Amino acid sequence: MQVKEVRQRFLRELVERESLGTQEEVAAALARAGFPAAQATVSRDIRDLNLVKVPTADGGHRYHVPAGPAGPAPEVRLGRLLAEAYQSLARANNLLVLKVLPGNAHAVGAVLDVMTVPGLLGTIAGDDTLLLVAQDEAAAKALEGMLRPSPL
Repeated sequence: MQVKEVRQRFLRELVERESLGTQEEVAAALARAGFPAAQATVSRDIRDLNLVKVPTADGGHRYHVPAGPAGPAPEVRLGRLLAEAYQSLARANNLLVLKVLPGNAHAVGAVLDVMTVPGLLGTIAGDDTLLLVAQDEAAAKALEGMLRPSPL
């Protein structure tokens, strides 16, 4: 078994039993267990394992392993995340700014990054804000329609 597979298996178990809310906390816990990893490695592991951030009782957030072997399909995950965390969406030409509840931007960005979204060039996620870069204005409008919740 390769080091990556062993590290990711350990990370999955670690996240299930410990409350780790940041990539720095994940990296420190991995290092303590003998798996030193750079931030980029931790980020890839989080993406590969489909880890998501969930709210904690104290108002913080922690990484969580989604249900099932690989979790639900990305489109389903995106729908659930947006249903629970969506705040606002604004478009300027080919750029979109998506606001979500604190701690959810990374999860939304990670799901969008694994989906095949026509015209989406990439995402940049903070804590509660995502910048989505579309190929052109037409792609941005289509993406806006996909992300904006339908009125009740």
